[in-house]
Amino acid sequence: MGKVLQIGAGGVGTVVAHKMAALPEVFSEITLASRTKSKCDAVAKKIGGDRIKTAQVDADNVDELVALINKVKPDLVVNVALPYQDLTIMEACLATHTSYLDTANYEPKDVAHFEYSWQWAYKKRFEDAGITAILGCGFDPGVTSVFTAYAAKHHFDEIQYLDIVDCNAGNHHKAFATNFNPEINIREITQKGRYYQDGKWVETGALEIHKGLNYPEIGERESYLMFHEELESLVKNFPTIKRARFWMTFGQEYLTHLRVIQDIGMARIDEVDFNGVKIVPLQFLKAVLPNPGELGENYEGYTSIGCRIRGLKDGKERTYYIYNNCSHEAAYKETGTQAVSYTTGVPCALGAEMFMKGIWKKPGVWNVEDFDPDPFLARLGEQGLPWHEKFDVDLEL
Repeated sequence: MGKVLQIGAGGVGTVVAHKMAALPEVFSEITLASRTKSKCDAVAKKIGGDRIKTAQVDADNVDELVALINKVKPDLVVNVALPYQDLTIMEACLATHTSYLDTANYEPKDVAHFEYSWQWAYKKRFEDAGITAILGCGFDPGVTSVFTAYAAKHHFDEIQYLDIVDCNAGNHHKAFATNFNPEINIREITQKGRYYQDGKWVETGALEIHKGLNYPEIGERESYLMFHEELESLVKNFPTIKRARFWMTFGQEYLTHLRVIQDIGMARIDEVDFNGVKIVPLQFLKAVLPNPGELGENYEGYTSIGCRIRGLKDGKERTYYIYNNCSHEAAYKETGTQAVSYTTGVPCALGAEMFMKGIWKKPGVWNVEDFDPDPFLARLGEQGLPWHEKFDVDLEL
């Protein structure tokens, strides 16, 4: 049991707060903070009761973060703010000797590029401070990394080929919308693709490589190869991997809108002058697009995310598919959010639970696959994300 300070009150943050508030035996006190306190107040009101305290903080400001952490005195800071703010929050955690957990790795504002090197560089400082940092505890990254660790522990002597597949077969009935922060989402999708092959990273054009893949209970969906951060940590932690790739589905209408956004300059992340005011086109676009946290009401269908793995067991080749399907309707009924927020928020809250129980807790900076996957997966289904396994099947990859 312990206190937690959660920073971020968007769609994912709403789910995290819901899930933690339902476990008073684990989280004795929860403080929800954001740049806009009214957003926190709205989440707290929706949850009801007096489980959630709220506060205002600018997560870009280390001094403000330190002051709030010193006031709340949490055992753990849960970061579901923007990836730009990972390092300022980690600095504040070091200054106050407070452990840390996030769902996505650091990304600088001025470059559409993300990797773990910035956060891994904090490893010794966290070790010396005697505190834990848990990185990438969402679904992908997060559950997909735990799935891989579970496969390595129980089903393989040697993982050789890993394909992470992410399908959103839902329909939100909007002309164009992103399922999480539009600024981060569009930056991620429009950058060049990368995959790992025989000890090297191979670069591709953005969404250049694609093929149809079949997803359980959904059917075939066109899936596009892109880079995702968990690949970087997984090939480091499982060095037998010969090839690792990440695939995500996109509909043609979405891709058409995305191409137009790029062609007319609205995906730019540099400042432009508009009537004497400096604005970033992508940030302006974010302001006029639908709020991902408010898509849930009319969202239909499922997400399907998992790992397709090929390798050796007892000298013989084995294929293995471990995945979760999540209903947008069920996610909305429980938390008022859509399944993309839900599938990220549930593992985040569960990772915080693993820390509070002392199961995922050791000084330093760690990715989720560095911990025992069994207790996490034992709770994942109970928390709303049941997972399934298929052995010796055609992985289609």
